Amino acid sequence: MLTKRIIPCLDIKDGRTVKGTNFVNLRDAGDPVALAAIYAEQGADELVFLDITATVDERKTLIELVRNVAHTINIPFTVGGGISSVADVSALLNAGADKISINSSAVRNPDLVNELALEFGSQCVVVAIDTRYVNGEHIVHTHGGRKPTELRTIAWAKEVEERGAGELLLTSMDTDGTKAGFALELTAQISGSANIPVIASGGAGSMEHFVDVFTTGKADAGLAASIFHFKEIDIPVLKSYLREKGIEMRI
Repeated sequence: MLTKRIIPCLDIKDGRTVKGTNFVNLRDAGDPVALAAIYAEQGADELVFLDITATVDERKTLIELVRNVAHTINIPFTVGGGISSVADVSALLNAGADKISINSSAVRNPDLVNELALEFGSQCVVVAIDTRYVNGEHIVHTHGGRKPTELRTIAWAKEVEERGAGELLLTSMDTDGTKAGFALELTAQISGSANIPVIASGGAGSMEHFVDVFTTGKADAGLAASIFHFKEIDIPVLKSYLREKGIEMRI
């Protein structure tokens, strides 16, 4: 059985780690390089670094910060925010990223998923899907969750897999930062039909929520931010708890 992964997420704004609720009301959560080092030491399986205002500000991801984080850690490292070309990805991989995450640029130009998979391999391409439940349907949002699109979440997940994405990062904007639990039904629907790993994000507030997302939600990885940043849950304690519940973890 494949081990499940625990992934802390560093949402970056103006060079600092921030965390909010439903993508707004951001508060400072510390220095990203220092946090990355702590998580690697604690046994996080991977790290995700999202420059959350890069697309809105129409600028590139903070390369120097990526380089500093990469020098500090020894675990796989995914970077997203403001990526829109092969050249962008090349620069980030050269700075030390292992994988890249695209969202708004994939929606704007779906062929980018094919291009990146062809150029760098599917294992390098994570497509992030920010989704909100609107008028009875799950709808994809872009620009850090600010802009609704015409895309239906489940159909879009299938399309990007067919185009060559190696992994999906599914964030429920409805549960994000609420600590009320992951969006289990949607996660299960997407995980159940996908042939690539699904990282569930948005809503983790307790260790039980991770049990739920790995069992009911069928996710391959659970991503969280504030519960780790503000030391509400320690990664080693979480992993031990999950193993006790029969969930395969890398300790």
